[in-house]
Amino acid sequence: MLQKVSGFIQSHTLCQPESRILAAVSGGIDSVVLCEVLHKLKYDFAIAHCNFGLRPEDAEADQVFVKKLAKKYEVPFFTENFNTKAFAEQEKLSIQMAARTLRYQWFEQVRQQEGYDYVATAHHSNDTTETILLHLTKGTGIAGLHGIPPKNGYIIRPMLSVTKDDIFELVTERKLIWREDVSNETTKYQRNKIRHEVIPVLKEINPNLEETMQHTAERVSHAETIVAAYIENLREQSVKEAEDAWYISLVPLQNATGLPVVLHELLRPFNYSYSVVLELVDALEGISGKQFDSPTHTLVKDRDQLVITPRNLSSFGSILIQEGDTTVEAGNQTFNIKYIDAANYKLNTKPFVAALDAEQLRFPLKLRSWQEGDWFVPLGMNGKKKISDFLIDRKVPANLKSQTLVLVSDQSIAWIVNQRLDNRFKVTDKTEKVVEISLAPR
Repeated sequence: MLQKVSGFIQSHTLCQPESRILAAVSGGIDSVVLCEVLHKLKYDFAIAHCNFGLRPEDAEADQVFVKKLAKKYEVPFFTENFNTKAFAEQEKLSIQMAARTLRYQWFEQVRQQEGYDYVATAHHSNDTTETILLHLTKGTGIAGLHGIPPKNGYIIRPMLSVTKDDIFELVTERKLIWREDVSNETTKYQRNKIRHEVIPVLKEINPNLEETMQHTAERVSHAETIVAAYIENLREQSVKEAEDAWYISLVPLQNATGLPVVLHELLRPFNYSYSVVLELVDALEGISGKQFDSPTHTLVKDRDQLVITPRNLSSFGSILIQEGDTTVEAGNQTFNIKYIDAANYKLNTKPFVAALDAEQLRFPLKLRSWQEGDWFVPLGMNGKKKISDFLIDRKVPANLKSQTLVLVSDQSIAWIVNQRLDNRFKVTDKTEKVVEISLAPR
């Protein structure tokens, strides 16, 4: 087993012989074997143990046991007590997810403070099998099929090539003692149900299930790298960000292989599920304007592009700008205000800047979302125009329409933000003072 672990470390370049390693040790059989392996392979390591306070008497005994284990190997010992239930309630997490979050945050803190190169966990090939089956059961993309990565940043898993049987052989041979976690036996947890009820049936079909799954995971991991490069190339060609919106051009995707998978990966940062992506693919040949929502974003098909915006961009209501204000926050946007003598002002005609004749303004000004019935006099025109018609003429996608802001002076719209100034408020040769309002770059 030692040769197997040593070979795995070298083949995956997990660490160097001189690396300082912080071993995550619960006191269970797997982590006890991890300590023995690191000791026999002559690594410079320390032990870190978490007390989650979930089984008070057992947790205290585990902590004492692991402390003695560190003394046995004559290595530094670090431990921390957590109020896991309180953290889970506060962050609205399951107990298991809360414990995982606390564990890895603390490991990284200790690693940095004490100068260790890596944190080693005791995951083995059975864990890979359980993870893949759990992901398959719930539904997953390619990323869910590579199992547990041997290395993830500063986290290394040197025992992924060994099975539970290998671990039992070693503890028998070395007469090692460990602490049994009774929660590993209950099937109320999904992973335990797979471990105790599903895997035994699968091993009747394939006795070498763990080895097969590990090899499959490695092949999938390599395939994932190839797919990721393909997706990234398409992302560079098709995805553009501008202000508070993202635009995905459909032209580069016309001949894409596996379009649903490609789109799902491109839309992953916006939290779109695969089922919604399938609906979107079906709608690509249809008319523009169809809307698709994720928990955080809205997507609209607009001719040959997809337009994505945050769902809560304009939820701030309205914001007042008092005379003399130099900056205001409206939702996640910042506006800068300057007051300049016209004689010293060089006109800025960019759409994110409004140069307004101060004499025509009535403070306080108001920033708000546009409303049905709103109208203005577009710069360069004398007649009024409904904002709804203006946005249609500009071919503004539906989700960007709903997030269009206007600047209001008294009851008149002076500026459609980032779009067009009202002709009645423009700077002329008679202007004495300019109020310049600009949307700050993000």
